[in-house]
Amino acid sequence: MIIGKKRPSRFATVVLIIALLGGLAALLMLFGASMGLWEPLAGFRYSRMYNNNIGYVVSGLSVLCLLYLLTQKKLMGKKKAILSLIIGLAILFPVIKSKVTETVKYPPIHDITTDTVNPPQFITLTDDRPGARNTLVYGGPEIAAQQTAAFPDIKPIMSDLSPDQAYQKALSVGKAMGWEIVSMDPSKHRFEGTARTPFFKFVDDTVVVVSEMPTGSRIDVRSVSRVGVGDIGVNAKRIRKFIELFNQ
Repeated sequence: MIIGKKRPSRFATVVLIIALLGGLAALLMLFGASMGLWEPLAGFRYSRMYNNNIGYVVSGLSVLCLLYLLTQKKLMGKKKAILSLIIGLAILFPVIKSKVTETVKYPPIHDITTDTVNPPQFITLTDDRPGARNTLVYGGPEIAAQQTAAFPDIKPIMSDLSPDQAYQKALSVGKAMGWEIVSMDPSKHRFEGTARTPFFKFVDDTVVVVSEMPTGSRIDVRSVSRVGVGDIGVNAKRIRKFIELFNQ
């Protein structure tokens, strides 16, 4: 027996195991839908209900463990406690970010379009599309007013390209953004597709219509969430990205 030799802390090991399991649970809630474990809305609900609680438990245990080890000079395990704390803070990253950054308030809408007067219409995709709880019928002036107030920059793309050229470029942009193109009509310069959010894999429906203009063409885009009253700005961000890529 070597006097003064440090021993591994079982407490630190247990806390690290709990942290790893908590991190795995948080990842499953984010990506479980893409793995086919549950529907996107279920994963979102699980995350809302449990993610922060898991993060608080892991972080709290990690801090307690670290404080305990600081008083026990014959125990090893500070690195495990610190790693556990990092995992806990990573789980709590969304709530931490919301506390240190200015919170953006989005209107309770989920249908965004570059043309709020005559929004592009869906033809292939209908209200009975799989998993849909939202209609594809545009909400009218009330929705248009909320969009204009929240996203005044969402406007049609005006291009000097011919309608044929603009259509092909718009189609390429949609594909580059990872949209699944479900229908194309080159003669009418329109196509429809579906897009998925990076986390939880919510499905949103998109339609792009190109119109001939005296000096080129006009490109209108519309993006609609299948579920949820509000979309926390996802559809507007998607259209902004489309506009940015098209104008490059």
